[in-house]
Amino acid sequence: MESPFKPDILRDKVALLTGGGSGIGYEIALQLGKHGALIAIMGRRKHVLDSAVASLHILGIPAIGLVGDVRRRDDAVKTLESTVRHFGRLDILVNAAAGNFLVAPEDLSPNGFRTVLDIDSVGTFTMCHEALKYLKKGGQGKDPATGGTIINISATLHYTATWYQIHVSAAKAAVDSITRSLALEWGTDYDIRVNGIAPGPIGDTAGFSKLAPDEILREAKEKMPLDRLGEKWDIAMAAVYLTSDAGKYVNGTTLVVDGGDWLHKPRHLPKDAVKQLSRAVEKRSRDAPVGIPKSKL
Repeated sequence: MESPFKPDILRDKVALLTGGGSGIGYEIALQLGKHGALIAIMGRRKHVLDSAVASLHILGIPAIGLVGDVRRRDDAVKTLESTVRHFGRLDILVNAAAGNFLVAPEDLSPNGFRTVLDIDSVGTFTMCHEALKYLKKGGQGKDPATGGTIINISATLHYTATWYQIHVSAAKAAVDSITRSLALEWGTDYDIRVNGIAPGPIGDTAGFSKLAPDEILREAKEKMPLDRLGEKWDIAMAAVYLTSDAGKYVNGTTLVVDGGDWLHKPRHLPKDAVKQLSRAVEKRSRDAPVGIPKSKL
């Protein structure tokens, strides 16, 4: 699909994306690059990074791949140093690295629970913490004293509750809290904007297809308010908006991009039945006596 944004809206901005070698992370890297940004992607698998970087280069997007694990502070430090050494600065940090799998709470080990929190929550904080000294020297907009931008990829799982996702729900709830706290404190102290994006069901990702059988995906699509699954492009466009001057006054929010799915409740009555009930209520209202009968005065 064609982007609604100008192709140079992020011209010469330097963006580092964790988990940027595949899935939603790669699509965000691709779209930031298509809109003028210089791209660094961090991930654990070198062959995935190499393939992603090669794809970006084919499109003329300056990009580098950096092997690292967000759970390791030394990797975070080295990745950030390498990004700034290569491109000269850092303007945008996107924390998209995440872990997920379906499991009932009673079958989830404490180590499995901790692993997801280490990647999603601790990893997000670690990257933000180590990136601060670079981002507060960044240059969003024309004012050279203005800081950079952070986007933390969250989810909607914890807004109510989601079956077999207790570990991810806890991790993403922490990510949302990190986003708000840093937006308050770093927005005040360093003029750094910190926001989140909470994707809903995104159909064109390998991870999503692994979490549910095809028949369940079809049923989920039919029950969604917009009657369709989201696409990676939808999430990437939200990222372009939040990292550009178009979103320069947005800070501390987690933008839900799910077509209204988290608001969904089962339809208890067919629409035709609701119309019949409404007409019956209206008829009773029209036929009801108005005012107080004289006999009661």
